[in-house]
Amino acid sequence: MSEGLQIDCDPHLKMALSLRHTDHGAILHLGGSSPRFDTLSPTLIRYGIELFYLIEAGIPPMLASFASARIAAQFHLLDVADACPLPLFLSPFASAHPDKDALLHRIADLCAFLPDKALPSATERHDAVQTVMALWSLLAPTETLMGGGGDSRLAVDTKTGLNRYACSHRPRPWAVSFGSSTASSLSERGFGGAEKARRAMMIALLSNHNAHDVQHHCLVSVRERIGRHIGLPVNQVIVNASGTDCELAALSLVAIRTSRPISTLLIAPDETGSGVPLAAQGRHFASDSACTDHVHKGEPINGFPQEITLIPIAIRTEDGKSRTREEIDQECRQIALQEAEKGRHVLLHRLDQSKTGMVAPSIHIVDELMEQLGEHITVVVDACQARVSPSRMTQWVQRGMMVMLTGSKFFTGPPFCGALLVPNFLVDQLRHTSLPTGLRHYSHRSEWPDHADNSALNEGYNLGLAFRWEAALAEMDALFAHSNETIRARLEHFMDYVKQALDHIPQVELIPPPSLGNDPLWDGIPTILSFLVSDPTTPNRPLSLEDARRLHRWLNADLSPWISEQNEEPSLFCVLGQPVPVAHTSLKGPAGALRFCAGARLVSGEPSHNHLNSTQRMARECRDVQRVLKKLQLILRHWTTLLEADPIPRYAPLSQP
Repeated sequence: MSEGLQIDCDPHLKMALSLRHTDHGAILHLGGSSPRFDTLSPTLIRYGIELFYLIEAGIPPMLASFASARIAAQFHLLDVADACPLPLFLSPFASAHPDKDALLHRIADLCAFLPDKALPSATERHDAVQTVMALWSLLAPTETLMGGGGDSRLAVDTKTGLNRYACSHRPRPWAVSFGSSTASSLSERGFGGAEKARRAMMIALLSNHNAHDVQHHCLVSVRERIGRHIGLPVNQVIVNASGTDCELAALSLVAIRTSRPISTLLIAPDETGSGVPLAAQGRHFASDSACTDHVHKGEPINGFPQEITLIPIAIRTEDGKSRTREEIDQECRQIALQEAEKGRHVLLHRLDQSKTGMVAPSIHIVDELMEQLGEHITVVVDACQARVSPSRMTQWVQRGMMVMLTGSKFFTGPPFCGALLVPNFLVDQLRHTSLPTGLRHYSHRSEWPDHADNSALNEGYNLGLAFRWEAALAEMDALFAHSNETIRARLEHFMDYVKQALDHIPQVELIPPPSLGNDPLWDGIPTILSFLVSDPTTPNRPLSLEDARRLHRWLNADLSPWISEQNEEPSLFCVLGQPVPVAHTSLKGPAGALRFCAGARLVSGEPSHNHLNSTQRMARECRDVQRVLKKLQLILRHWTTLLEADPIPRYAPLSQP
């Protein structure tokens, strides 16, 4: 973030900071004599960085100072608000509503930080205050913005620095991350992508561009870039706060396509998002939404058809084993034909892939049913794991299927960034029909095609969604800079290594990954390996789902206060895919299957790995697999101790403030 800015500490400086421009560039001097300097320095640096780039972009110094103060005040509240009060010059900038007099009272402080800039005139001061007050809610750090426009799972616990996915909207490079089937903390690259987009928005807003136009552009730009990767125009891309929101958007398009009652065939509802079964019936799937603070979970959403029948199709047998593709195909064919015969419209889901990497039904059965049922069937491919080649998604859309994907799984963007890819005939349908009015709880106008029914969509702008997608798109850009052959080779090498490593751990039982066929594209490689872990208290039995969740948490926690063994790494943070419930004959309830996952960063690397060539970097990733497995075994040896302590994940190790 500070590229182009030199930062140093000056113990003789009488003020908190000073930003000067010299012949050799800009220098941010920090006054290091304050007793609170160590705690405050990140806040002061954040203020200086913001001030530097805004002035470099040509924003008037007074306006840049006010905007930077607003950003820095919110940045401070993310971390150290309990430990250290805001500096006096920033205190009025932290409030939810601006106080004009309080802001004007801080002008002398802000001007002092720019000793080589002329003092602003009365008009410049007045204009700067008016502009900042008008933009108050939009002036926030990238981390804060990315935490909005989803639901309560995105909220960051200030005590741990993590959200309910145990992820951060800041880079967490000290963590070993193989959990892309669930969620990922941002990489340096992802954060940089979101920060670059936020800065562009800030400069446009402070340059007197229309605020509505600027925010609209943020969302449309994301849709355009997603479309370019897939090979589709912007009007065939709808962005949504999550994969579950995509389900609701897909159902709304089916609802305006047919007057028939709808039968939804949902594959493996226990291996998709937890709210998907409710969304697939046109019901609120949480107690809040992307556009509303409170909705009633489980209740019907206004405007959606009432006659929706949900028909789950199991992907596993009662003992947890995978059903054959032929069995699933036959069941889907039989039920689809029966429902159509009853005069119902069939909404068939194709799952590609499930939380454990399974795919069903087969694409040839989907094609067969589309040919046979014509206008009485709509197909949506659940590719929310995004472990699918873009060219394959393009083909599906061109064949008349909708496709749901997210930037938060394989692509390793932050949680809560979804997209629905829509075939042309459904986009054209939007010109002539009204959408369900309840969509305004979930979607904004800029997220849909221009000619969609605006009366059913929210007038606001989901900037959190835009910046989360910007982070994911940075990862997509890096991944697809590589050839299909390179992507496939690196994924194959890594997954073979993980499988061999798991085979050598006696406490682990690998669940055989599904076959994805012999296709030469990179998505023919299984990139999720699920495994059960033996219960350390009961021989010959796997961990229950509840205990597997404990293991998952402890892998991602600093255990050093409770465990001390030579040559071990109890403080290492290890992120795997959250446990998936799997039936097991030795348990009354489900076992919990943890997951090793390969994501886009495995192929493209992290910016902090730039000093390594591809061979060295892959060797490092493989060493990290061994570190995860060593910590897993360490936890099993100290299970009773950890059960009593129940450590929780946090952003940084306990040794850091």
